[in-house]
Amino acid sequence: MPARGSGSSSRDHLATYRQKRDFTQTPEPAGDSSPAQHTPTRRFVVQRHRARRLHYDLRFEIDGVLVSWAVPKGPTLDPGVRRAAFHVEDHPVEYIDFEGVIPAGAYGGGDVIVWDTGTWDPLKAGDPPDPLRAIAEGELHVEMHGEKLRGRFVLVRTSKDRSSKEEWLLLHKHDDDAVDDWDAEDHPYSVLTGRTNDDVKADPDRLWRSDVPAARASLWLKTGDGPNAEELAELDALGDSGTWTVFGRELRVTNLDKVLFEARTGDDPVTKRELLRYSARIAPTVLPYLTRRALNMHRYPSGTQGKGFWHKELPKHAPDWLPRWDNPEAKAGETKTYLGVDEPAALVWAANFGALEWHPWTSLVDRPREPTYALIDLDPGPSTSWADLLVLARLHRTALEHLGVRGRPKVTGRRGIQIWIPVAPKLTFDDTRAWVEGLSKSVSAVVPELVSWKWQVRDRSGLARLDYTQNAINKTLVAPYSPRAAPGAPVSAPIDWDELDDPALTPDGFTIRTMPDRLAERGDLFRGVLDRDQRLPSLG
Repeated sequence: MPARGSGSSSRDHLATYRQKRDFTQTPEPAGDSSPAQHTPTRRFVVQRHRARRLHYDLRFEIDGVLVSWAVPKGPTLDPGVRRAAFHVEDHPVEYIDFEGVIPAGAYGGGDVIVWDTGTWDPLKAGDPPDPLRAIAEGELHVEMHGEKLRGRFVLVRTSKDRSSKEEWLLLHKHDDDAVDDWDAEDHPYSVLTGRTNDDVKADPDRLWRSDVPAARASLWLKTGDGPNAEELAELDALGDSGTWTVFGRELRVTNLDKVLFEARTGDDPVTKRELLRYSARIAPTVLPYLTRRALNMHRYPSGTQGKGFWHKELPKHAPDWLPRWDNPEAKAGETKTYLGVDEPAALVWAANFGALEWHPWTSLVDRPREPTYALIDLDPGPSTSWADLLVLARLHRTALEHLGVRGRPKVTGRRGIQIWIPVAPKLTFDDTRAWVEGLSKSVSAVVPELVSWKWQVRDRSGLARLDYTQNAINKTLVAPYSPRAAPGAPVSAPIDWDELDDPALTPDGFTIRTMPDRLAERGDLFRGVLDRDQRLPSLG
């Protein structure tokens, strides 16, 4: 396959890809025809693809497209094993999160999951690096930073067959990330959704639409994938208790007319029935922020009129179908089995169980000591006005823009503001905590009169705290779109950065009654934190 020169467009190099596909039949993305956009980070994806034969598609983002190899037996971390790989046509960058079913009879017909994804660096490719030249010369050295694939790999071209199909070998180098006897087939789950190929095959249309921009193409981020009108009507028709069939599960729901959230002035109180309706409607949107994470539930069985408490251990009476995670590091007296919201019905179950607030871990269950976000928690003190907190949020916005770091803000539904910053795999909580501490101390130096760094609340003189200590394992940071236990059922709501300048913005202004319409109008403003392709720059 010929090398491309710099500055070429993705359109020139997707011709073969497009010629092989009928986009009226396949859900695969056709690709953007505009000139290639060069991103500051290099991404990769590996898709497990059950077509005529099972294989793994290894794709590196280079020059605005995904340069691709088919690896029949899958990549391995075992440095003693060499894998055959075949250089195939370039794919569009939108393919990087494609997960779905290509119809039978179409090119590549079969089910596809995102088996691994992350970032990569070219090695031994010149200064500045030119991976396209390395590929043209037949030897590409890379360092991969994925959730499954890590360390140094090399692709070496061995021959071309009669149809000019390039044959390569893929192998892992002897380094700290090498693992003997490591087999891709022992790790069959999607890193995006926790689903297997069988799950995707059974539910083929959940994750991709080719008629919208790539950033909004995943159907599990859209409210339209929530309960249908019949399911909602069934909930409305129930008495105070009954069985509700939603998302394919039968749930025993109780005390539906109980008031869980006291009324705000001039409004009606919020009942449990309304909370379950919201939970079902929001589940497809919030699911990516909960999947493959342990969930800490803040329960208020008697509603906000009573006292809430943390409930972490999944009760023994929980239905067998509920996803769960056993913490292998749990000590005596600590929570062993957590609820995992890997399917939408699990969230409705939690709401029926009295979980008014949803607090997932900020790490994934397969790597609990590695955060997926760096977290900035702007925690107001008694003397902190909303205007003061907005000043602190805007200063953090400016600092992140200066550093070229992508983050997403949300109001907490109480008094605060949080900023979530997606990070590439392999960082520790010590790394993210130190980085956020350094950033926030630089910000606070601009307005020292607004911030206290005292540990004890009584010593802070009512000032705000920039709480970098939230960057720790099993910290309880409320999920986006989670209700909060307060009158009116406010929601922890993602916002645009520009909304920090909107005089109408308040920290608890979005509720379970207004959020669905806002989501339908604005989309999921938090989507960017799911893209783990960002490294934190030095603050020195």
